[in-house]
Amino acid sequence: MVTAAAVAHVNRLPVLFLPGDVFASRRPDPVLQQLEICSDGTASANDCFRPVSRYFDRITRPEQLLTALPHAMRVLTDTAECGPVTLALCQDTQAEVMDWPESFFDRHVWHPRRPPPDATELSATVEVLAAARAPLIVAGGGILYAEAAETLAAFASAHGIPVVETQAGKGSLPADHALNLGAIGVTGTAAANHAAEEADVVLAVGTRLQDFTTGSRALFRGRIIALNVQPHDAGKHGAMPLVADAREGLTALSRRLSTYRAPNDWTSRAMAWLADWNKVAAAATAAGNTEIPSDAQVIGAVRGAVVPGTVVVCAAGGLPGELHKLWRAEGPGTYHLEYGYSCMGYEIAGGLGVKLADPSREVLVMVGDGSYLMMNSEIATSVAMDLKLTIVLLDNGGFGCIDRLQQAAGGAPFNNLVPHGVDLCAHAASLGALAERCTGLADLGAAVRRAQRASRTAVIVVATDPAISTAEGGHWWDVAIPAVSVRPEVQAARAAYDAAVLARDGEAKDKPR
Repeated sequence: MVTAAAVAHVNRLPVLFLPGDVFASRRPDPVLQQLEICSDGTASANDCFRPVSRYFDRITRPEQLLTALPHAMRVLTDTAECGPVTLALCQDTQAEVMDWPESFFDRHVWHPRRPPPDATELSATVEVLAAARAPLIVAGGGILYAEAAETLAAFASAHGIPVVETQAGKGSLPADHALNLGAIGVTGTAAANHAAEEADVVLAVGTRLQDFTTGSRALFRGRIIALNVQPHDAGKHGAMPLVADAREGLTALSRRLSTYRAPNDWTSRAMAWLADWNKVAAAATAAGNTEIPSDAQVIGAVRGAVVPGTVVVCAAGGLPGELHKLWRAEGPGTYHLEYGYSCMGYEIAGGLGVKLADPSREVLVMVGDGSYLMMNSEIATSVAMDLKLTIVLLDNGGFGCIDRLQQAAGGAPFNNLVPHGVDLCAHAASLGALAERCTGLADLGAAVRRAQRASRTAVIVVATDPAISTAEGGHWWDVAIPAVSVRPEVQAARAAYDAAVLARDGEAKDKPR
């Protein structure tokens, strides 16, 4: 539950946690599972929730709920403070009787606010954006949270500004939208990252501007305007803040920009970069002659087989980077990737949540064998609850992503590609799923189509090469390398790291403020 709270916190998702706590009366002290801290009698294991909750309260008396529950609902529905709420309920308090006021149970509708931009901030940002020669829009998850996808499309089209997408914002525009350059940052497309490096003004909408988005602060060289409902995010990276709801902010900006359009030569260059990238992506995802396919080739085969409207779900390993670059999202709600934490084990449980949210849609879970082995039990839940998932399980024999990262940092391969020896098909079948293993790409598409027609959860296992990832696109990621080592490989990696840090920090000094 604490991990789930952390995931919800970093992704700004409203989740209410109601863990049991110790006895308020302390009579049966210590109780089963009580965390005894000799120096603090008020602490319990639930205090672990404090740093990962937007609001925390311990309920020791029933009447405390009269104020705690309204506070909880305020946070859960606040567009800026939205996140997990924890109400730790003492065990004996849960069983107490109370004379509740009937008015407490009256129907109450909470309307999420859509704050408009401040007039002064709006004027300042319009002045900068209207003078831009090479503007770029970064679409973050706030676009989707604010239901602003149509507003974004209209804004980009009206002003001729290319758009790039974060993991949380992917699907804000359909992949085939003329101005969508695709994924940005460490796992981004070459087109998006070329545009980010060349842009003189970056309008970052609804994004936390975390390290994967910004290439560890080395990618954006122009002025950043941060349109965000959360002031904390709007003030990052020395950005010009525009604190507002994404839909309201884009609408106000467009109205004030009037007839402004990005210069044609800038838009033309962006379209040329996109055309080049599309060729690279097509080659990476095309079936080859290798016996064991890459993740990218599996993505290509799966993408060509799923029915329209399918929601793809993923979270951890090498797949998030490949999907961010290569999956072509149809639009809002078709791409669900937990990358605030890149939480291993999230995929199947998250897919079940997506299916619960809309049982009418096909849900495709893509997961590696390492993450699958960490948490797979929700397969049984999906079968028991008749909530069908299609699960494509990529078996690279271990933790291929970490093995590649380990070697890129100069380390010797260690403990990542240890054969697990598990018959993944038999395991999935034991949980009640339909299960089959594909020997390669030839029958993968047909297997996916069969799975989507099936009446219950199906797991398709396909072996992949752990050493291959899509080299094209992407950007530098600040992964610290040891300053001292006897390994020549580590020394070489450290020299490259020092050069990258020097380049980043040197450019940061020259950035406009």
